[in-house]
Amino acid sequence: MFESAYIAQSIDQVDQKLFNEKLEQAITRARDALLALQHPDGYWCFELEADCTISADYILMMHYMDEIDEDIEAKIAVYLRARQGDHGGWPLFYGGKFDISCSVKTYYALKLAGDSPDAPHMVKARNAILAHGGAARCNVFTRITLALFGQLPWRGVPFTPVEIKLLPRWFLFHPSKISYWSRTVMIPLSILCSLKPKAKNPKRVHIRELFTIPPEEEKDYFPVRSHLNRVFLLLDKVGHLLEPLIPERIRRRAVKKAEKWFVERLNGTGGLGAIFPAMVNAHEALDCLGYPSDHPYRKATKQALKDLLIIGDDSAYCQPCVSHVWDTALSCLALQEEASGMIVEHILRALDWLKARQLLEEPGDWRENRPDLKGGGWPFQLSNPHYPDLDDTAAVAWAMHVTQQERYRESVQCAADWICGMQSKNGGFASFDVDNTHYYLNEIPFADHGALLDPPTSDVSARCATLLALLGHRGPELTRCLDFLFKEQEKDGSWFGRWGTNHIYGTWSVLVALEEAGIHPREPYIQRAVNWLKHMQRPDGGWGEDCDSYFNPEQVGNGYASTSFQTAWAMLGLMAAGEVHSPEVRLGAQYLMRKQQADGFWKDEWFTAPGFPRVFYLKYHGYTKYFPLWALARYRNLRSKNSV
Repeated sequence: MFESAYIAQSIDQVDQKLFNEKLEQAITRARDALLALQHPDGYWCFELEADCTISADYILMMHYMDEIDEDIEAKIAVYLRARQGDHGGWPLFYGGKFDISCSVKTYYALKLAGDSPDAPHMVKARNAILAHGGAARCNVFTRITLALFGQLPWRGVPFTPVEIKLLPRWFLFHPSKISYWSRTVMIPLSILCSLKPKAKNPKRVHIRELFTIPPEEEKDYFPVRSHLNRVFLLLDKVGHLLEPLIPERIRRRAVKKAEKWFVERLNGTGGLGAIFPAMVNAHEALDCLGYPSDHPYRKATKQALKDLLIIGDDSAYCQPCVSHVWDTALSCLALQEEASGMIVEHILRALDWLKARQLLEEPGDWRENRPDLKGGGWPFQLSNPHYPDLDDTAAVAWAMHVTQQERYRESVQCAADWICGMQSKNGGFASFDVDNTHYYLNEIPFADHGALLDPPTSDVSARCATLLALLGHRGPELTRCLDFLFKEQEKDGSWFGRWGTNHIYGTWSVLVALEEAGIHPREPYIQRAVNWLKHMQRPDGGWGEDCDSYFNPEQVGNGYASTSFQTAWAMLGLMAAGEVHSPEVRLGAQYLMRKQQADGFWKDEWFTAPGFPRVFYLKYHGYTKYFPLWALARYRNLRSKNSV
C-alpha cells in the first residue's frame, strides 16, 4: 500500500493543469532557495558530515598537542553524546550498527572532555565495547592513535617505517602505488610511527577499562584475513624485530625525505591533501619534528583543521573536508536544467569562479605516471592543487559546455584532454590516479580498511564518458570507457556506486552516460537497469538505499526509508533511459513534491555517500538541495518537450 491514497492515483485521474502548477511551484521554490545560498564570490558550499570518528579525533588531537579549546571541546561533546546508538556505541552512519573503532574513539574523546566513566551513557558504551571484544579489536588507525597516547604497545600497530620513502618505485610497496588519500595520510603518519612520540595528554586520561585483558598482554592484534595477508603479517613481525637495527643515518635521511614531501604539499590553510586525517597527521608530525607552535607551518596546519569545524550555538562537529567545487558544479547543472538552457547570471558567476581555479601548470602527484600530460583538472575542495579529481573535472566541464559560451571553450578542452590522458588500462577512470590497481596491497596489515587504492569505478567513468560524449568525442577513449561500463554491470542490471550510496547512484550515473553516448534505450542491458530501478521503487513512490548495502548484497537498492536525493537519482536515470512517461517517474515526482519543505528544500537524515565503503561514510548536506531540483526540472522539461 502507498502511504496515502492519492499517490496511487495516476496523473490522468487528476487535474493536469493543477499538477503542472504544483510542479512549477515546487521547482521555483527549490531554485530560489538554492540561489539564495550562493556565496557572493559565486560558489556554493554545503556542510559535509561524517561519522563521529572525525569529531572525536579533533578532541584527541587537541589533547595530543595540548592545544585544548574548552569551548569547542564542550560543543563537540554535545554532538557526540547525541549520536550514541541504542546499541550503546556509535555507528558509521545514521541508523547503522555498532562500530568498535568509532565507539572506542568517541568514548575516549568524551572521557577527555570530562565525561565521567560512571555516567550512564559511558557505562552503556563501555559495556557495548567490551561485549564486542574490547579496544584491542579496533582498526589500525584507531590502534595507532591509542599507541600514541600510550594506551597499547607499538607491537599492536603495523610496522610503518618512514623508510618507505627511500624505496624504489619498482619495489613491492611504494607510496606511488597507493591512492592519494592513503599517501597523504601514511607519509606523515610513518614519521609518527617511526619516532614514536607520546601524546602530551595533559589530564593523563586513560581508557584501560576498554580492554578485556591488559593491552600489553594482548597477543592477537592482527587477525588473519587471507593467505596473502598471513604472509604480510609474518613480514610485519620481522619488520618490528629488525627496526632497532636500522642505522640512525638511514632513519634521519628517511625522515628528512618524508618531511620534505609533506611540507611541499601542506597547501597553506587548505591542509595536506585537504582531508582531515592527513591534516591531523601533518600537524602532529610537525610538532614531533620540533617545529615550534608559532612556526608558519604549525599555524597553517592548526588553522586548516579549525576551518573544518561547523560550530553551532550548542554543539559542533568537524568535517572531513570541504566540497566547494563539487557543490558548485552540481548546483550549476541543476540550475541549468531549471533554466531550460538559458544563460543565467548566477550560473555564469559560479562558472567564472570555477574557471579561475582550474589546475593547469601546478605540480601534482598524478604527473608521476603522466609526466607529459598537460593539466586541466579541478580538485574536489576549495584548494588541493596536487590532487585534481576526475569526477569533479568532468562535472565542471559538463556545466561549462552546456552554456556554449566561448569564454569556457579552452577550459573545457583542457579538461577533456586531461581526462583522456588519465584513462586506465582497463578503459575506466579512477578519481585521482591512473592504474592504481595493485590489489595485493589491500592485504598488508596497514590496509585493514580495504581502501588503500584508487581503482577505476563505474560512477567516475560514467561522468567522464558523459563529458566526452557531450563534446562529440568519438575516439578510442570513449569506446574503451563504454566497454568498461558494460563489463561492470551487475547481474541484476545495476551498477555499483563507489562515491554515492550505492547502486542507485551508480546506475543513474551510467544511464546518463549511455544516453549521451547515443546508446538506444531498448538495448537489453539498459532495459535490465530500467527494470532494476523500477523494482527498487518503494511503496511511497520514492527510492532509498542505505549504507548497509555495502556490507550485505541482499540490501542492494533497499534502505530504511525513501530519500529525496536517491529518488532524484532514480528519476534522472529512468528519464535518461527514455522512461519520462512511466508511472514510476511520475510517482517519484509526486514523492518529491509532497516531501518538499516550506523553505524549498528537502530533509533526509540518511548518509548519502561512502568515503570508503564499509569503513567511512559521508552526508553531503547539499544533496537534498540540488538533486531534487535537477530531477523535477528535467521531468518538467522532458514532458513539455515530448508534448509539443
